[in-house]
This record gives sequence, C-alpha cells and structure tokens, in this order.
Amino acid sequence: MFKLLSNEKRIRILCLLENHTLNVSEISEQLGLPQPSVSHQLALLREYQLVQYHRDGKQIFYTLDDPHIIEVVNDMLAHVQHILKHRDHWNHQI
Repeated sequence: MFKLLSNEKRIRILCLLENHTLNVSEISEQLGLPQPSVSHQLALLREYQLVQYHRDGKQIFYTLDDPHIIEVVNDMLAHVQHILKHRDHWNHQI
C-alpha cells in the first residue's frame, strides 16, 4: 500500500476526488495530466479499493471508495514535513 501512495499523481487524484465526482477527462484537465496516465492511475487505485466508479451512459465517474484515505494521505504528508524540517514527532529540533 505504501508504494501505491508514493506516487504524486495518485495522491493528487485522491485529493481531487475528496469533494468531487469526476470522469477521466475532468480529472485529466484539472490536474494537467494526459488521459492515458490518469486512466492507468485510476485502475491502480480501483485495484486497491481506494476509488470506485459508476457508469452514466458512456461516461464513467469516479469517487473515493473510502473517504478515510484522505486522513491517511494527510497524516503521511505531515510525517514527510517532519522529516523535511528535521524535526521529531514532538516538534523538537533534531
């Protein structure tokens, strides 16, 4: 799972879907990424049950499968900030 969340594109897709239901074209446009790349990342996120989709005619719309994942992503990013600022978890200088 950690490797899955180590990709910036997937993190950006998850954050975008936090408050939106979007199709691949909309995700691609909002993130400035090619549609094939977005489709590939969404397939991986579906495989790990982080996003779900529903079809409306020819359109496929994506949402978060588990909104809890945003908390996990935010915690992970906060941890990275601790490391980048050379701080331990109690905000003391290392």
